Amino acid sequence: MSVSSLSLSCVLGTIKEKATEASRSNINEYPPQSTTVSWPNESQCSRRSAIMGSGSLVAAFLPVRPLLALDKPEKYEAFVDIKDGYSYYYPSDWIEFDFRGHDSAFKDRHLQLQNVRVRFIPTDKKDIHEMGPMDEVVSNLVNNNYAAPNQLATIYDMQEKNVDGKNYYMFEYELRSRNFASTSFATIAVANGRFYTLVVAANERRWRRFRDQLKVVADSFKVLDI
Repeated sequence: MSVSSLSLSCVLGTIKEKATEASRSNINEYPPQSTTVSWPNESQCSRRSAIMGSGSLVAAFLPVRPLLALDKPEKYEAFVDIKDGYSYYYPSDWIEFDFRGHDSAFKDRHLQLQNVRVRFIPTDKKDIHEMGPMDEVVSNLVNNNYAAPNQLATIYDMQEKNVDGKNYYMFEYELRSRNFASTSFATIAVANGRFYTLVVAANERRWRRFRDQLKVVADSFKVLDI
C-alpha cells in the first residue's frame, strides 16, 4: 500500500502531542507506563494474528525463517511477521493481547504491565543512522515521547549493533513518578520504509527479578526484508 514519508521531527512532534493527551486522560486510571499512544498512520499498525510458537503455525509462515523457531532459546517462543517485516522471541508463558496502536503485543499472564510490544510508522529514512546520532535519537524518544509529563526519565545504557547488515539502537531506561516506576528495554531500527520500535517492560519490583529474561526479548528483535 502507499504511505507518505514522515520526517523524524514530524513523527516525534505528533507522538508527543498524543502522548500528552493520553497521559492526561489516563493518569488516574493506569500507571503512566501503561498509557497507549496513537502514532501517525495508526491504521498501518494492524496487529498480525499469525504466530509462530507453541506448536501453532500458520501455513503462510512456515516457509520463511524456519531457523528462528528452531533456534529459539528454551522457554521462549518466536513471533515472525513476514508481511510487516520483523521478528522476536517472547517468554513461552506469555499471552497475546491488544495494545492499541501496536502491531503485536504479548504480556505476562498475570501482570499486564510486564509485556512486549512492537509498532512501526512510515519514514523516508533507509537506516537508523539517518535518524541521527544514537544518543540524540534515544534521548529524544525517552524524554519527549516515552515519558509522561509527570515522569522522570533515566537512560541507563545505550548500545548499537549490526545484524545481517541492518543497524539497531538498543537502550535501557526507567520512567518514575511519585507512586510508580517501570524499567524497559527498547530496540529500534529502520527498514522497509518503516521506523520500528520494540519495547519490553516491567514494573520496578519485577524488573530486578526478570531483567535478564526481558533482555533476551529485546536482543532478539530483527527486521526482515519485505
